[in-house]
Amino acid sequence: MDALAWISAAVALAGAVTTAVLGYWFQRRAVTVERLNYMTQYGASLAWAAFDLQSRLHNVLGRRYFELFLTGGSRQDAELARRSTVFVVAEYLGWVEILRRDVQFLDLGRTEPNRKVMTQLSRISETFGKSPAHSGEFSLFRIQQRAIGAVMIHPESAPGHRRCLDYPEFCARLDTDDRFGAWFSPLLQDVDAVAADITTGEARLATLQRQLVELIDLLDPDAVRFPQFHRQVRGEG
Repeated sequence: MDALAWISAAVALAGAVTTAVLGYWFQRRAVTVERLNYMTQYGASLAWAAFDLQSRLHNVLGRRYFELFLTGGSRQDAELARRSTVFVVAEYLGWVEILRRDVQFLDLGRTEPNRKVMTQLSRISETFGKSPAHSGEFSLFRIQQRAIGAVMIHPESAPGHRRCLDYPEFCARLDTDDRFGAWFSPLLQDVDAVAADITTGEARLATLQRQLVELIDLLDPDAVRFPQFHRQVRGEG
């Protein structure tokens, strides 16, 4: 083979290697961008779910919510209080499971904001999993948290476009699907137990509420979605 042929072969090889490397880089870049888009899209929904759950816990800890609606209201008010309380717990766990499935946190752990979100989600999960000596209300092992999150994902939603069951869908499933309802019967009983006596589980519920506020701060650091909420929490205005 003469020198020109060697040079041509080398150039062709270099071109093939460069094409392969660039193709791999662009593919990895596309995957990273896609997952970051998922994080932005799903993170907003998770922030709202966290806001609704911490808001309910705040009202429960104030001891007036269940007195007004569960023990002191009509039968319809009581059922709404029970189901909606369980729903906001389940919806939060649903969005956590969606992020776990579609975003794959480990691939996003190289950025500081995502590491902080991951850490905070782990703390909340640990608090849910703790069962005080005298109170197991709203205590869920990690596998239960994931299972509830899984059944809350709408069965017709696809990766990248997933969503949770909304409240009417959730109630309809409770009424018609015994296997679905079995996951939530203990939580409905927990609502009744807390309404009767919150004292034994109060500290853990307060910890959960505080940790959810911290998660909202991480997901909405510029107070775009909840400006009034941020001002109230921080004592501003």
